[in-house]
Amino acid sequence: MSQVILVLNSGSSSLKASLFRADGTRQDFHYAPRPFALAQAFEALFGDLGGAAPDIVGHRFVHGGEAVAAARILDATEIERLRGITRLAPLHIPGNLLGVELCRGRFDAPQVACFDTAFHHTLPELARRLPIPGKLGMRRYGFHGLNYAYIASTLPSHLGELAQGRIVVAHLGAGASLCLLEGLKSVDTSMGYTPAGGIPMATRSGDLDPGVMLELAQNYDSEALRDLVYHRMGLLALSDGESSEMQHLLESPSEVARFAVDYFCRQVRAAIGAFAAKAGGIDALVFSGGIGEHAPQVRARICDPLGHLGFVLDAEANQANSTGISAACSKPVLRIAADEEAVMRELVENALARTKAD
Repeated sequence: MSQVILVLNSGSSSLKASLFRADGTRQDFHYAPRPFALAQAFEALFGDLGGAAPDIVGHRFVHGGEAVAAARILDATEIERLRGITRLAPLHIPGNLLGVELCRGRFDAPQVACFDTAFHHTLPELARRLPIPGKLGMRRYGFHGLNYAYIASTLPSHLGELAQGRIVVAHLGAGASLCLLEGLKSVDTSMGYTPAGGIPMATRSGDLDPGVMLELAQNYDSEALRDLVYHRMGLLALSDGESSEMQHLLESPSEVARFAVDYFCRQVRAAIGAFAAKAGGIDALVFSGGIGEHAPQVRARICDPLGHLGFVLDAEANQANSTGISAACSKPVLRIAADEEAVMRELVENALARTKAD
């Protein structure tokens, strides 16, 4: 029997939602109030849904910890487990759990967690392991997996057999990471133990010299340091506090804004180059996420020096935000809009079906 499914994607700077109706139609919602207030965004969503009552609700959870399954029913045991790993994604999990609570008060429907980390369970040990004592139990998890799963599902239609090759996907937004795909599976990714690692982001630094963190720990208590790491670094810090928003920085005439953009693009290029070195080359490059989809200037600055890897943009196609943005002489460069919600819908249906079968 067809069901009405509501999927919720609450990130660090916005709330996206999709309502999949029983008749096959879909309605999308997006809320990004400034300053961002998740509870306010949910209230706006509930108002816009009108009388629509979902049969099941799916939530994107940035971190699933050791969960291998891509989705789990949110019963009391699972909610308590997720509360216990909040420290691994303090910018996201509290908001994810708030969404669960708000929906419980609004809908009489089962709820399902869909995990960004699950897609990266294919990481080989060389990519998964951190160079620290194994007994500490910490490893690379990887994130943005729901979108990487969506991108992987679409690549054969864009690239044919080449989709099975070495593909770098750059998910660039307020949170940003890159993933190396081989055989449409994750074999390496830039983020690590938490969503604070990898390349610089809106308010997160990405990878830092461990000595910097040791020095900071001498000057900040744990809560102040956590706030600094998740809310006061990245583009915001690189622009000397001007903005964490890429669009603002691109439009700003200030030197600090240009510096922040150049720094970001340089670090994305470095990550692409590192994956090329690890894989022995790259067959295609994909841009996704808010910045990756909507900032042709950023894509151009990233790709301009990558001719030696075989990537050259078509300036007109790039400016038009086309799907294929590579020049005729280039290996494929694609711009693919993120659609975590489509993946979540399938995961939610499968999770509920498994529960009924049990």
